[in-house]
Amino acid sequence: MGVSTSSPEKGISVVTVDFPPVNALPVHGWFDLADAVRTAGRDPEIRCVVLTAEGRGFNAGVDIKEIQRERDGQPDGRQQQGPRAATGHGALLGANRGCAEAFAAVYDCEVPVVAAVRGFCLGGGIGLVGNADAIVASDDATFGLPELDRGALGAATHLARLVPQHLMRALYYTSRTATAAELHAHGSVWRVVPRAEVLDAALELAREIAAKDGQLIRLAKAAINGIDPVDVRRSYRFEQGFTFEAGLSGVADRVRSTFGQETSGGEDR
Repeated sequence: MGVSTSSPEKGISVVTVDFPPVNALPVHGWFDLADAVRTAGRDPEIRCVVLTAEGRGFNAGVDIKEIQRERDGQPDGRQQQGPRAATGHGALLGANRGCAEAFAAVYDCEVPVVAAVRGFCLGGGIGLVGNADAIVASDDATFGLPELDRGALGAATHLARLVPQHLMRALYYTSRTATAAELHAHGSVWRVVPRAEVLDAALELAREIAAKDGQLIRLAKAAINGIDPVDVRRSYRFEQGFTFEAGLSGVADRVRSTFGQETSGGEDR
């Protein structure tokens, strides 16, 4: 369980997330993921990173129960170190910072990142794939931001990279999801394949990328990021301010209390 890295073939690194039951990541999980992606991208022998996950789905966002436990007076000691410990909002701040670190690590990775998505990709998962360079998805994959149903905000920045503006708004306000086929029609998913073939399809694309000159592919990644019309890091951090406001005002707790009674999933910050 956790975040692991493997190198199945020359020039390719696979970063795998595994946090049962639904890959709703605790705070340390987001930081571990950021470290793994950055480390893989810095390896001069690596020319492409594949980001994937074990289990039922790719990502269910932040582990909301970790935040709820802190509010109930049962904090996870690992997340209460340093300045966060005195605020009373350590898990929320940790989730905010952890997500920002993980999303930025994918976006800023020195080599292209291919996301291999099976099943659900929600909340923080949208932040990861929205910052990836390419997405390969299973035919049962669904993508969405159920933030408003979970007392949270955030990652509209990244959903807007996957679908047109007005569709993004409708999906965000309704908490609905879009299928892999729908995202493929919008051009944001490279390929849709049967669930069992997702990793192979992602590796096929990664292999084609990794065949390029290593120095040139890194220059290409930096060049493409440099002409991006949206500063995704600044845009996402702006959104996070409203998430924290929802937390301080009590709105988030009110909505999350209902969510906690219904499911064991997670959500993005």
